[in-house]
Amino acid sequence: MDAIRAVGGNGFQVLLYAILPQVLPQMLSVIIFEWEINIRRSAILGLVGAGGLGLVFFRQLNTFNFPGVTTVIIAIFGIILIGEAVSYFVRRAAI
Repeated sequence: MDAIRAVGGNGFQVLLYAILPQVLPQMLSVIIFEWEINIRRSAILGLVGAGGLGLVFFRQLNTFNFPGVTTVIIAIFGIILIGEAVSYFVRRAAI
């Protein structure tokens, strides 16, 4: 930060070239982590009637539609895998 200020950089340039590159990997990590948590929470909260993927799972389970239950479980698993893959590539690109 001091080097950018010493050569005449303004506050925005200090933010863009000194601060942002240092905090960007941590910010991306937290954002992706929260996104993955929200995917998992939507599956769990739906089981208690709050909506989301879990509600579809709960309805399929209550009607004893076991092929539907399997499909929902595979869909949830697929969404989580896609989230993990996106997380891996974004973290890899940011670091």
